[in-house]
Amino acid sequence: MSRQSPLIYSLLLIAILINITEQKRHLKIGGLFDKNKEETEHAFRLAIDLINAKHTSETIHLQSVVQSVDSRNILAVSSATCSLFGLEIVGLFGPNSSPGGASKHIQALCDNKEMPLIEIHWDPNDGRNNVINLHPHPEIIEDVLIEILQAYEWKKFTIVYDDNESLAKINKLLVYKHNEYSFGLEELDKNEENYRQIMYKIKKQGDTHFVLICSVETLEKFFKQAQQVGLLVENYHYFIYNFDIQTIDMETYQYAGSNITSIRFFDPNSPKVFEFEQELKDYSNYRFPTRKMISFETALLYDAVNLFHQALNDSRSSNKLNPKPLYCDSDYTWEEGSSIINIIKMKEIDGLTGPVRLDSKGFRTNFDVQLIELNEINWITVGYYNYLEKKLRITRKQENKDQQSDENSLRNKSFTIITVLTPPYGQLKDTTTQLYGNDRFEGFGIDLIHELSLMLGFNYTFTLQKDRANGNYDRKRRKWTGMVGAVLSGEADLAIGDLTITSEREEAVDFTLPFMTLGIGILYRKPKPVPPSLFMFTSPFSGEVWLLLGVSYLCVSFSLFVLGRLSPAEWINPYPCTEDPDHLTNQFSLKNSLWFAIGSLMQQGTEIAPIGISTRMLAGVWWFFTLIMVSSYTANLAAFLTVETLVTPFKNIEELATQKEIKYGAKANGATVNFFRDSKRDIHKSVYSYMMNNQDLMTNDNEDGVWKVENENYAFLMESTSIEYVMEKNCSLTQVGQRLDDKGYGIAMKKEAKYRQLLNSAILKLKENGKITSLKIKWWKEKNSGDCDSVVSKGAVTALTLQNVGGVFLVLGVGTFMGLLMVFVEITFKSYKRSKKEETKFKQEMREEIEFFLKFKKSVKPIKFSNNSVESNAETVDNMDNFYNESR
Repeated sequence: MSRQSPLIYSLLLIAILINITEQKRHLKIGGLFDKNKEETEHAFRLAIDLINAKHTSETIHLQSVVQSVDSRNILAVSSATCSLFGLEIVGLFGPNSSPGGASKHIQALCDNKEMPLIEIHWDPNDGRNNVINLHPHPEIIEDVLIEILQAYEWKKFTIVYDDNESLAKINKLLVYKHNEYSFGLEELDKNEENYRQIMYKIKKQGDTHFVLICSVETLEKFFKQAQQVGLLVENYHYFIYNFDIQTIDMETYQYAGSNITSIRFFDPNSPKVFEFEQELKDYSNYRFPTRKMISFETALLYDAVNLFHQALNDSRSSNKLNPKPLYCDSDYTWEEGSSIINIIKMKEIDGLTGPVRLDSKGFRTNFDVQLIELNEINWITVGYYNYLEKKLRITRKQENKDQQSDENSLRNKSFTIITVLTPPYGQLKDTTTQLYGNDRFEGFGIDLIHELSLMLGFNYTFTLQKDRANGNYDRKRRKWTGMVGAVLSGEADLAIGDLTITSEREEAVDFTLPFMTLGIGILYRKPKPVPPSLFMFTSPFSGEVWLLLGVSYLCVSFSLFVLGRLSPAEWINPYPCTEDPDHLTNQFSLKNSLWFAIGSLMQQGTEIAPIGISTRMLAGVWWFFTLIMVSSYTANLAAFLTVETLVTPFKNIEELATQKEIKYGAKANGATVNFFRDSKRDIHKSVYSYMMNNQDLMTNDNEDGVWKVENENYAFLMESTSIEYVMEKNCSLTQVGQRLDDKGYGIAMKKEAKYRQLLNSAILKLKENGKITSLKIKWWKEKNSGDCDSVVSKGAVTALTLQNVGGVFLVLGVGTFMGLLMVFVEITFKSYKRSKKEETKFKQEMREEIEFFLKFKKSVKPIKFSNNSVESNAETVDNMDNFYNESR
């Protein structure tokens, strides 16, 4: 025996290794999905990962292989299917598009290769072999629809649809017993955004009963516009043929008065579905952004993968499965595929969509259809249709309004209300005497509950949340914390405080209407005034105005010099005592022109006075210009000298996130942090990443955050209403920038609580009569010890820009142009008059004037004599030149 022992041990070890190796079979399953349905593709991947994670002890481990194609392109669909066949898959899921050429083509390919095909979409085709479809059979659904309309005794109605496939889904209704009812048809174009013309037409026709067979996107637009047109009031009835009605937010239409009915195959609020949604969020960062709840297609897909996985594990021959690559251009098939289909048909599971059982043809059997109706609370179940009984059962009891009112009344009922000590919403009374029970507490939330109890007649007892947490979902422990957790566990009936209404919390509990609206703000120290600058006198004008002012001065000075030389009136007799001078002078030299312009600008004046029309025109507009500019400068300078200019290191969240000197944070595990976590904006993601990487900057409560703002170079992100309260108490703090979002505080309660609507109505009344506003004034101002109203904030003054004084520059430019135009008129008139008097040519006179103008070095102008004294004139000119040379 001793010699055989090593051999036996070796054989046992080999057997164990082989067994371990065979325990885990990694099998590939293919997914073929439409490019336009990314959500279903992600759900398929996540469903496989979740099922593998939940069944770690099973022998089968699935791997997803996915192809995304355009379902309208048959060639692309065929190529993608054959590509998946070559990857050694053991089953194919899809397509998720509507039945047609692509679906039938894939079914034919799978039948040819004996490849299991699992579908989840509506498909009336009965001719298939290796196909499993978890979607309820279309004929059964049509029978349910007809029975519902008969039970409600609809004799006349309008069918509203958005494509031809929608009409195909109700083929029986279109041809069944026309003598019992009549109907009309109205089509809504999916690509159109405005359906109001069709709705006006329907309204004029007097139709009050409608069967809606549309996509979710079309239904959302339809109901929104129907409410605007007036089709969502009393006496209007709607039956919705869409199994994803739970994904539409119908809260706006709950109180419209219309009767809205639909059917569904699973309860989206059931514990099993809620657990699946939480697992999806915990296991992956991927979110389904377009829907509040999972769609029927997603639930079916999860059940299909679960059924396929369990069928493979339950198969005795699962470890002997031998997947192999298949090629569409060959004759090889996968013989084991048909066996897998038979195993799946015999398998039964309890899935998200209820019991999953299949008949011999691979169709869903033995399922329940829920008849649901929208009331003031939410969708409620009012009937059932069982597949085996083939009968619709209406379970809703007809009760009169008085009975319902008594049943839903809160009078004399008692509630346990949980709150947190967060001033001013809830706090302990500051007193020297011992208090007990509700008398210990005071605050805005305490007073609000008291007002509601007076209106509705209920009793209440307050309890405290010791850890002062409002409530977040703990993904590790898979349970809610804080006040939300207390409501879910039954420790409290209601929760009130600074409890923000968020989508994540609304998945767990219900909220009343917001009793206070708010948003996230930035709390920081008030800005400090800027110290005076040495060159503050330049502050009234912006840089561009100063530049243009200098350019204007130079242009006007040069224009005066030019106009002075051109204008005949500016050439004057230098010797007033001499009646016939031999030369004339001009006072507007370049230096004098510069001096005249600067003297006018400084409002000091000069001894120079313009004589000509053109120069006086230019001088006038320049004086007007200087009047406006000097007045504007004086007024703005006075403001700069008397008003302090405040400087804030940042103005908004973008500037706060990009700077490095000021640290910032928020309350840990609060709704503010969740806002940045779930936001799609890059800047908000950057803020969230910064806070997660600097946990020491996060605080346990708002008081710690306020302390850090007061004593450190720190900015605190918190709700705007809390910032208002802090600002009233601490005058050195303020809110920087605008609110980052809009949300509200609400009272939390369990899902589908009957008293939610009563609380909503009471809150609306308190808003309408101004009681909530009075409570806010009481706790934000009257009860607050701060007195910041006496502190007068000083506004900042900005420099005048070109937009403020641009008109003055325009007037100056127009005046200068008119002066130039007028000087040419003067020269022309003077030359014409002289040519007539001296009997010379007009052109010659004009040429002589222009030639003299261009001789800028000459500052004296000779006087022209008549033709009778040409010689004396020449002699006079020579004498003038000699005089000019001597004077130089």
